[in-house]
Amino acid sequence: MLPDLERLIRLQHLDNDAVEARHTIEGIPSRMATLDTRLDAASAKVEEATQRLDDQKKERQAVEKNLAGVQSRLSRFKEQLMAVKTNKEYTAMQHEIATAESEVAKLEDAILEHMLTADSLVSDIDDAKRTEDSERTETRDERRGLERQCTELEQKLAGTSTERARLTENISAEAHRLFESIASQRQGLAVVEAKDGLCTLCNVRLRPQVFNQILLNTELVRCESCKRILYHDPDRVFATTSEDGSAT
Repeated sequence: MLPDLERLIRLQHLDNDAVEARHTIEGIPSRMATLDTRLDAASAKVEEATQRLDDQKKERQAVEKNLAGVQSRLSRFKEQLMAVKTNKEYTAMQHEIATAESEVAKLEDAILEHMLTADSLVSDIDDAKRTEDSERTETRDERRGLERQCTELEQKLAGTSTERARLTENISAEAHRLFESIASQRQGLAVVEAKDGLCTLCNVRLRPQVFNQILLNTELVRCESCKRILYHDPDRVFATTSEDGSAT
């Protein structure tokens, strides 16, 4: 293989790896933010469950206060019952007592319902806290993983930069200028593989004699469509192309 072509292929691979590494690094803050959002959502559920329990306690306290008032009134009615002098007054007082006792029963039932609801809400809080703890552990581990990945990629980029500089020193000035010129105009892709008579990037069919030149890897051959430098992977099984375009 032409030495310059071999080095340009390697240079392209380095640039591709660098682009992928930078893209991954740039995406890490967003992934970190997603982790924060997940944890915030879990924490919010704990707060919501806790707030529901607090609200329920206030409602229960209001019912208990109301019950205390009715029980106090009932006690007075029973005391007054002993002091009535006529049947009419006695009947009226009995009616007041019955009404108060019915109200007490309803309020006591309501308090019991509040107690059952409180038990359920406490269970909800416990579940939410367990979920929050699990989410906190998972997000912490994932965050550490992302931090390690970022560090590794930054180190890889530094190594790639060093290797790239060393590699370009051994590429002819003309070949290097051609590579950089194409890369600047073609989104960083200056060297691509040709396979089965096609440029693998733009998918344009190559003229048979051009493709057969590429198979030799002895010169810098450019795609007539996208103008990128083409090469053949010698480790890939391939079919040569005849002048009439048929595979052989």
